[in-house]
Amino acid sequence: MNMSFSHDMGDEYEKFIRRMNPPRVVIDNEACKNATVIRVDCANEHGILLEVVQILTDLNLIINKAYISADGNWFMDVFNVTDQDGNKITDEGILDYITKSLGPESCFTSAMRSVGVKQTMDHTEIELTGSDRPGLLSELSAVLKHLKCNVVNAEVWTHNTRAAAVIQVTDEETGTSITNLERLSRIKELLCNVLKGSNKSSLAKTIVSHSVTHTDRRLHQMMFADRDYEQTGDDVLEDRQRPNVDVVNWYDKDYSVVTIRCKDRPKLLFDTVCTLTDMGYVVFHAKIDTEGPQSYQEYYIRHVDGSPVKSDAERQRVTQCLEAAIKRRVSEGLKLELCTTDRVGLLSDVTRIFRENSLTVSRAEVTTKDGKAVNTFYVRDASGYPVDAKTIEFIRQVIGQTILKVKGSPEDVKSVSQESPTRFLFGGLFKSRSFVNFSLVRSYS
Repeated sequence: MNMSFSHDMGDEYEKFIRRMNPPRVVIDNEACKNATVIRVDCANEHGILLEVVQILTDLNLIINKAYISADGNWFMDVFNVTDQDGNKITDEGILDYITKSLGPESCFTSAMRSVGVKQTMDHTEIELTGSDRPGLLSELSAVLKHLKCNVVNAEVWTHNTRAAAVIQVTDEETGTSITNLERLSRIKELLCNVLKGSNKSSLAKTIVSHSVTHTDRRLHQMMFADRDYEQTGDDVLEDRQRPNVDVVNWYDKDYSVVTIRCKDRPKLLFDTVCTLTDMGYVVFHAKIDTEGPQSYQEYYIRHVDGSPVKSDAERQRVTQCLEAAIKRRVSEGLKLELCTTDRVGLLSDVTRIFRENSLTVSRAEVTTKDGKAVNTFYVRDASGYPVDAKTIEFIRQVIGQTILKVKGSPEDVKSVSQESPTRFLFGGLFKSRSFVNFSLVRSYS
């Protein structure tokens, strides 16, 4: 009774503070020659920076520059953003969404308790963590197909020998979420067995729920909990490719200053802010600047208890975790995008073909909308060699009538001087498996 009363009073107080200090959003397309400037002013609260960055990132906007100040009780952000083509944001629908999501009509204070979380009964969400190995996604999706689960959305990350996946499934017969407890237990058991593989002592974890967390943030949390930031012997060989992360203390101001220099890419700011937030650090000031292909990020942080980084061990952990957050989304391998009408077992059939042709998936994004599936895979040769062009051509024949486009550097594919005529002999045998209408588009990350 008292707890309920206290909670209600807290909500009312937050609403009162919000009415007295509503968020203000200004969107300016005149202040900067080549970017849209978005300024957000609101009452300060831990995690609010992540909320703002998450909203802009989910709109696929590119954040080229940012200035953040959150000392005291007030939070002020300025972002210079463009669309994917480097143009200013002029779409009235997007501008209106930003204003409503970040302005007085938004639910900032209450949303901060569970950023990106919403309840749904449309599907069942499965979270998986375990050791990575060639063909793992194929094995997992085959089990789901056998259990009559239709994969409607999925995202899979691999990093530093670890794998994490968030998979949303529906019941094959009803098209809705799976609620039978016995069946859910069976799904968890079989998927966990696949994750363990032949090593039954291997650390593997399967969680089934009906809640939907912001997928990218959840994957960071899962990888972090699985300690993928810990260095292995292979990491020593990749020092030249490692992002430059430095953590020093500014004792006069009682801050720790984190500087990051690395190659720029989409969602980089979200990944670093997400990691700092989930590690319990508050960003008081920050400057983000992108010059050509390189990104510079500078954060002035303290722990939520008000202290800067206290020891060399903590400093090393912050460095390693930020390095891991930057590298998790770096897609190694050949990018394959598959678009077709969705059907049960689609993911299983496609990844089986990859596995049978010695390709392994390093990252995957599976989405379904209005009966259409758009699946993006980053694939590598399971033996560690460059992906062979002949293998890709053979897969095209296996799948059926396809469109295959190469973008970026051709070095990611090992060229062959003469294509084998054998592919024409076997290609037609698989067309009866409903692959005829696939559109397979390849590009390079």
